[in-house]
Amino acid sequence: MKSAILATSLIVLFATAPFQTAYAEENGKFSLETGMGYTTGKYGGTQSTNILYVPVIGKYEVNSWTLKLTVPYLRVSGPRNVINGVGAAGTATTAITTRSGLGDVIAAVTHNSYNGGSSGLLIDLTGKVKFGTASSTQGLGTGKNDYAFQVDLYQTTGDHTNFGNVGYKIYGSPVGYKLNKVFYGSLGGSYKFNQETSGGMMVNFSQKVTAKGSSHIQAIFFASHKLDKNLKAQGYVLKGFTNSVPSWGVAATVAYQF
Repeated sequence: MKSAILATSLIVLFATAPFQTAYAEENGKFSLETGMGYTTGKYGGTQSTNILYVPVIGKYEVNSWTLKLTVPYLRVSGPRNVINGVGAAGTATTAITTRSGLGDVIAAVTHNSYNGGSSGLLIDLTGKVKFGTASSTQGLGTGKNDYAFQVDLYQTTGDHTNFGNVGYKIYGSPVGYKLNKVFYGSLGGSYKFNQETSGGMMVNFSQKVTAKGSSHIQAIFFASHKLDKNLKAQGYVLKGFTNSVPSWGVAATVAYQF
Protein backbone atom coordinates (compact mmCIF):
# COMPACT_ATOMS: atom_id res chain seq x y z
CA MET A 1 0.00 0.00 0.00
CA LYS A 2 1.44 3.37 -0.93
CA SER A 3 0.05 5.06 2.18
CA ALA A 4 -2.72 4.75 4.66
CA ILE A 5 -4.44 7.69 2.98
CA LEU A 6 -3.14 8.90 -0.26
CA ALA A 7 -1.10 10.99 -0.04
CA THR A 8 2.73 9.81 -0.91
CA SER A 9 1.51 9.20 -3.63
CA LEU A 10 -1.89 9.64 -0.31
CA ILE A 11 -1.24 11.34 0.41
CA VAL A 12 0.00 11.43 0.06
CA LEU A 13 -2.35 11.42 1.25
CA PHE A 14 -3.04 11.92 0.90
CA ALA A 15 -3.35 12.10 -2.32
CA THR A 16 -6.86 13.71 -1.76
CA ALA A 17 -9.04 15.84 -4.02
CA PRO A 18 -6.83 17.60 -6.60
CA PHE A 19 -6.87 21.38 -6.86
CA GLN A 20 -5.09 23.55 -9.35
CA THR A 21 -1.92 25.28 -8.25
CA ALA A 22 -2.17 29.05 -8.61
CA TYR A 23 0.37 31.76 -8.04
CA ALA A 24 0.30 32.77 -4.37
CA GLU A 25 0.76 36.31 -3.13
CA GLU A 26 4.34 37.49 -2.79
CA ASN A 27 4.15 37.42 1.01
CA GLY A 28 2.95 33.81 0.86
CA LYS A 29 0.00 31.86 2.24
CA PHE A 30 0.15 29.28 5.03
CA SER A 31 -2.41 26.56 5.81
CA LEU A 32 -2.78 23.72 8.29
CA GLU A 33 -4.71 20.52 7.61
CA THR A 34 -5.61 17.52 9.73
CA GLY A 35 -8.10 14.68 9.71
CA MET A 36 -8.38 10.93 9.88
CA GLY A 37 -8.18 8.05 7.42
CA TYR A 38 -9.03 4.37 7.82
CA THR A 39 -8.17 1.51 5.46
CA THR A 40 -8.58 -2.25 5.63
CA GLY A 41 -7.43 -5.16 3.46
CA LYS A 42 -5.93 -8.65 3.49
CA TYR A 43 -3.03 -7.93 1.11
CA GLY A 44 -3.09 -11.49 -0.28
CA GLY A 45 -3.20 -13.12 3.17
CA THR A 46 -5.99 -14.55 5.29
CA GLN A 47 -6.07 -11.88 8.03
CA SER A 48 -7.19 -8.29 7.65
CA THR A 49 -4.90 -5.36 8.38
CA ASN A 50 -6.64 -2.21 9.62
CA ILE A 51 -4.76 1.09 9.51
CA LEU A 52 -5.71 4.38 11.15
CA TYR A 53 -3.81 7.38 9.78
CA VAL A 54 -3.98 10.84 11.42
CA PRO A 55 -1.84 13.46 9.64
CA VAL A 56 -0.97 17.05 10.48
CA ILE A 57 -0.07 18.85 7.26
CA GLY A 58 1.52 22.27 6.96
CA LYS A 59 1.57 23.99 3.57
CA TYR A 60 3.23 27.25 2.53
CA GLU A 61 2.60 28.80 -0.89
CA VAL A 62 4.61 31.68 -2.29
CA ASN A 63 4.70 32.83 -5.90
CA SER A 64 4.81 29.61 -7.99
CA TRP A 65 6.18 27.41 -5.19
CA THR A 66 4.41 25.18 -2.65
CA LEU A 67 6.18 23.60 0.33
CA LYS A 68 4.38 20.85 2.24
CA LEU A 69 5.28 18.85 5.35
CA THR A 70 3.19 15.91 6.61
CA VAL A 71 3.66 14.52 10.14
CA PRO A 72 1.35 11.52 10.78
CA TYR A 73 0.26 9.34 13.67
CA LEU A 74 -0.23 5.70 12.70
CA ARG A 75 -2.08 2.79 14.28
CA VAL A 76 -1.85 -0.62 12.60
CA SER A 77 -3.69 -3.80 13.62
CA GLY A 78 -2.87 -6.95 11.67
CA PRO A 79 -0.02 -9.31 10.66
CA ARG A 80 3.41 -7.77 11.24
CA ASN A 81 4.58 -8.51 7.69
CA VAL A 82 2.08 -5.95 6.32
CA ILE A 83 4.01 -2.68 6.33
CA ASN A 84 2.52 0.75 5.84
CA GLY A 85 3.71 2.19 2.54
CA VAL A 86 4.65 -1.22 1.10
CA GLY A 87 1.99 -3.87 1.71
CA ALA A 88 2.91 -7.50 2.46
CA ALA A 89 6.70 -7.96 2.68
CA GLY A 90 9.20 -10.17 4.45
CA THR A 91 8.18 -13.39 6.17
CA ALA A 92 4.44 -14.12 6.06
CA THR A 93 2.64 -14.47 9.38
CA THR A 94 -0.94 -14.81 10.63
CA ALA A 95 -0.28 -13.51 14.15
CA ILE A 96 -2.28 -10.34 14.80
CA THR A 97 -0.59 -7.44 16.62
CA THR A 98 -1.54 -3.83 17.23
CA ARG A 99 1.16 -1.18 17.14
CA SER A 100 1.07 2.61 16.95
CA GLY A 101 3.31 5.65 16.89
CA LEU A 102 4.85 8.25 14.61
CA GLY A 103 4.46 7.47 10.92
CA ASP A 104 6.79 8.45 8.09
CA VAL A 105 7.29 12.21 7.81
CA ILE A 106 6.92 13.42 4.21
CA ALA A 107 8.36 16.63 2.74
CA ALA A 108 7.36 17.85 -0.73
CA VAL A 109 8.29 20.80 -2.93
CA THR A 110 6.07 21.72 -5.89
CA HIS A 111 6.77 24.25 -8.64
CA ASN A 112 4.00 25.48 -10.92
CA SER A 113 6.13 25.29 -14.06
CA TYR A 114 3.43 26.30 -16.54
CA ASN A 115 0.27 28.35 -16.09
CA GLY A 116 -1.65 28.61 -19.32
CA GLY A 117 -4.07 31.25 -18.07
CA SER A 118 -7.19 31.27 -20.26
CA SER A 119 -6.16 27.93 -21.86
CA GLY A 120 -6.83 26.22 -18.53
CA LEU A 121 -3.63 24.15 -18.66
CA LEU A 122 -1.37 23.87 -15.60
CA ILE A 123 1.80 21.81 -15.17
CA ASP A 124 3.35 21.15 -11.75
CA LEU A 125 6.70 19.51 -10.96
CA THR A 126 7.03 17.90 -7.52
CA GLY A 127 9.87 16.33 -5.57
CA LYS A 128 9.16 14.31 -2.41
CA VAL A 129 11.17 12.74 0.38
CA LYS A 130 9.60 10.21 2.73
CA PHE A 131 11.79 10.10 5.82
CA GLY A 132 11.99 6.69 7.51
CA THR A 133 10.71 7.94 10.87
CA ALA A 134 8.13 5.16 11.36
CA SER A 135 9.43 2.28 13.48
CA SER A 136 10.63 -0.64 11.36
CA THR A 137 10.81 -2.94 14.40
CA GLN A 138 7.07 -2.43 14.96
CA GLY A 139 6.22 -2.77 11.28
CA LEU A 140 4.99 0.82 10.98
CA GLY A 141 7.39 1.51 8.11
CA THR A 142 10.59 0.36 6.45
CA GLY A 143 12.87 2.62 8.49
CA LYS A 144 14.42 3.89 5.24
CA ASN A 145 14.05 7.09 3.24
CA ASP A 146 12.20 7.02 -0.09
CA TYR A 147 12.45 9.57 -2.90
CA ALA A 148 9.98 10.46 -5.66
CA PHE A 149 9.58 12.89 -8.54
CA GLN A 150 6.34 13.48 -10.42
CA VAL A 151 4.74 15.65 -13.09
CA ASP A 152 1.10 16.76 -12.69
CA LEU A 153 -1.08 18.14 -15.48
CA TYR A 154 -4.47 19.88 -15.09
CA GLN A 155 -6.79 20.94 -17.91
CA THR A 156 -9.84 23.00 -16.97
CA THR A 157 -12.78 23.62 -19.28
CA GLY A 158 -15.60 25.52 -17.63
CA ASP A 159 -16.50 23.75 -14.38
CA HIS A 160 -14.78 20.50 -15.33
CA THR A 161 -11.11 19.64 -14.75
CA ASN A 162 -9.25 16.64 -16.14
CA PHE A 163 -5.99 15.77 -14.42
CA GLY A 164 -3.25 13.18 -14.31
CA ASN A 165 0.29 12.60 -13.16
CA VAL A 166 3.22 10.31 -13.72
CA GLY A 167 6.08 9.76 -11.31
CA TYR A 168 9.05 7.61 -10.37
CA LYS A 169 9.75 6.41 -6.81
CA ILE A 170 12.99 5.10 -5.36
CA TYR A 171 12.49 3.02 -2.23
CA GLY A 172 15.15 2.58 0.44
CA SER A 173 16.71 -0.84 1.09
CA PRO A 174 15.32 -2.38 4.31
CA VAL A 175 17.05 -5.34 5.93
CA GLY A 176 15.42 -8.67 5.02
CA TYR A 177 13.61 -7.81 1.79
CA LYS A 178 14.03 -5.88 -1.44
CA LEU A 179 11.82 -3.08 -2.73
CA ASN A 180 11.64 -2.22 -6.42
CA LYS A 181 11.98 1.22 -7.97
CA VAL A 182 8.59 1.92 -9.55
CA PHE A 183 6.73 4.15 -11.99
CA TYR A 184 3.33 5.33 -10.79
CA GLY A 185 0.55 7.62 -11.98
CA SER A 186 -3.08 8.61 -11.84
CA LEU A 187 -5.93 9.81 -14.07
CA GLY A 188 -9.13 11.51 -13.03
CA GLY A 189 -11.59 14.33 -13.29
CA SER A 190 -13.45 16.75 -11.03
CA TYR A 191 -16.52 18.93 -11.38
CA LYS A 192 -17.21 22.24 -9.65
CA PHE A 193 -20.88 22.11 -8.64
CA ASN A 194 -20.85 25.67 -7.24
CA GLN A 195 -18.43 28.15 -5.66
CA GLU A 196 -18.20 26.05 -2.49
CA THR A 197 -18.48 22.41 -3.56
CA SER A 198 -16.59 20.16 -5.99
CA GLY A 199 -16.12 16.43 -6.41
CA GLY A 200 -14.91 13.71 -8.72
CA MET A 201 -12.95 10.51 -9.04
CA MET A 202 -9.48 9.27 -9.89
CA VAL A 203 -7.68 5.98 -10.56
CA ASN A 204 -4.20 5.41 -9.13
CA PHE A 205 -1.80 2.81 -10.46
CA SER A 206 1.77 1.70 -9.75
CA GLN A 207 4.18 -1.06 -10.63
CA LYS A 208 4.60 -3.74 -7.98
CA VAL A 209 6.89 -2.80 -5.11
CA THR A 210 7.92 -6.35 -4.08
CA ALA A 211 8.81 -9.35 -6.23
CA LYS A 212 5.92 -11.43 -4.82
CA GLY A 213 3.48 -8.54 -4.74
CA SER A 214 1.13 -7.19 -7.39
CA SER A 215 0.68 -3.90 -9.16
CA HIS A 216 -1.25 -1.18 -7.31
CA ILE A 217 -4.65 -0.21 -8.72
CA GLN A 218 -7.24 1.72 -6.74
CA ALA A 219 -10.12 4.11 -7.41
CA ILE A 220 -10.91 7.14 -5.25
CA PHE A 221 -14.14 9.12 -5.10
CA PHE A 222 -13.67 12.52 -3.44
CA ALA A 223 -15.50 15.71 -2.51
CA SER A 224 -14.51 19.12 -1.16
CA HIS A 225 -16.59 21.88 0.41
CA LYS A 226 -15.56 25.40 1.47
CA LEU A 227 -17.12 26.16 4.84
CA ASP A 228 -15.97 29.79 4.61
CA LYS A 229 -13.20 31.70 2.84
CA ASN A 230 -10.52 30.19 5.12
CA LEU A 231 -11.90 26.77 6.10
CA LYS A 232 -12.31 23.77 3.77
CA ALA A 233 -13.51 20.20 4.41
CA GLN A 234 -12.57 17.22 2.21
CA GLY A 235 -13.41 13.54 2.14
CA TYR A 236 -12.97 10.46 0.01
CA VAL A 237 -13.85 6.78 -0.36
CA LEU A 238 -11.24 4.36 -1.71
CA LYS A 239 -11.70 1.00 -3.44
CA GLY A 240 -8.70 -1.25 -4.11
CA PHE A 241 -8.50 -3.81 -6.93
CA THR A 242 -5.22 -5.67 -6.24
CA ASN A 243 -3.63 -7.47 -3.27
CA SER A 244 -1.04 -4.74 -2.69
CA VAL A 245 -3.53 -2.00 -1.76
CA PRO A 246 -6.35 -1.76 0.81
CA SER A 247 -9.68 -3.35 -0.13
CA TRP A 248 -11.39 -0.12 0.84
CA GLY A 249 -10.89 3.01 2.88
CA VAL A 250 -12.45 6.31 3.96
CA ALA A 251 -10.99 9.62 5.08
CA ALA A 252 -12.00 13.15 6.04
CA THR A 253 -9.85 16.25 6.57
CA VAL A 254 -10.25 19.94 7.34
CA ALA A 255 -7.86 22.66 6.22
CA TYR A 256 -7.55 26.23 7.47
CA GLN A 257 -5.73 28.93 5.51
CA PHE A 258 -4.26 31.76 7.57
